[in-house]
Amino acid sequence: MEDILNANVFIVDDQEHNVSLLERILGRAGFSNIHSSMDPQRIPSMMDAIEPDIVLLDMHMPGMDGLQVMKLIRDRAGADAYLPIMMLTADVTPELKKQGLQAGVNDFLTKPFDRIEVVLRINNLLKTRQLHIQLQQHKNTLEQRVRERTQELQKSKLEILQLLGRAAEYRDDITGRHTVRVGELAGLIAGRMGMSEEDVETIRMAAPLHDIGKIGIPDEILLKPGRYEPHEFERMKVHTAIGASIMSESSFALLKLAAAIARSHHEKWDGTGYPDGLRGEDIPLPARIVALADYYDALTHERPYKRAWTPEETIAEIKRQRGQHFDPEVVNAFLQLYEDGRLGG
Repeated sequence: MEDILNANVFIVDDQEHNVSLLERILGRAGFSNIHSSMDPQRIPSMMDAIEPDIVLLDMHMPGMDGLQVMKLIRDRAGADAYLPIMMLTADVTPELKKQGLQAGVNDFLTKPFDRIEVVLRINNLLKTRQLHIQLQQHKNTLEQRVRERTQELQKSKLEILQLLGRAAEYRDDITGRHTVRVGELAGLIAGRMGMSEEDVETIRMAAPLHDIGKIGIPDEILLKPGRYEPHEFERMKVHTAIGASIMSESSFALLKLAAAIARSHHEKWDGTGYPDGLRGEDIPLPARIVALADYYDALTHERPYKRAWTPEETIAEIKRQRGQHFDPEVVNAFLQLYEDGRLGG
């Protein structure tokens, strides 16, 4: 009850005796925040200053009638605000009530005013407003909890993806940084190619899983220094199918993309890659992007079985492989990043 008595009551009536009467009735009932105006033109500024919890509005005023004023109040309060408006009128015809209700009037007070009726009707509307505010606060709290929980789940998914990527690389890259670098570079290339922010982020998150199929390759092949024998290379190729198989049954869209990347990131633009011998645009674009990102990072970083190439050596080789190993448009985007100094270490 105390909260109701502290509510901001805003009286709008061009007749001073009506305003004075309502102020006396409400004051004796214990209301402490009573504001009034006899000039409809002052309503916008007073609405901002008062932030009323209820408006008592005269229907018939010079210049602007009650329905016009009410529209002004509703526009000022905002569509989502539950601000009860009580119409003050001596005209209680069904037509007027219909017009008022259609315009958004919550209740009517008939002149001359009955003291008890005034207080009861105002109390009822303020209680309804309180309930609306409580429900809105509860809704906002629930929405915030849902957002927080969604963020937690998204973070957990990303951590799982990162850990899976690191698990695949751990045997020949104990730092686990290769997968992270490939993801970041793939995202940069995708962005330079004009992809949407959502697609860029999806590629960035899926790319680190490109070599997850390596978990199915024996150490004597995976870690062998030097060139593979033909039968060893055939065995190594299988990591693309293994990776795709691990993730292809997932209902998670990001993992479906990761499966496509895992299978096709060793395909070549000229059709000489593996495992399916895809050519040109038949190769999924994310896989074409990751193919170059993986190639650049693998060559420019040392592994147990090879030295690191310099960026200049690697760039020269990528240029030579444009239109053969790599999609020319992907190479162009990559070279723009290089020229802008955005490739990092």
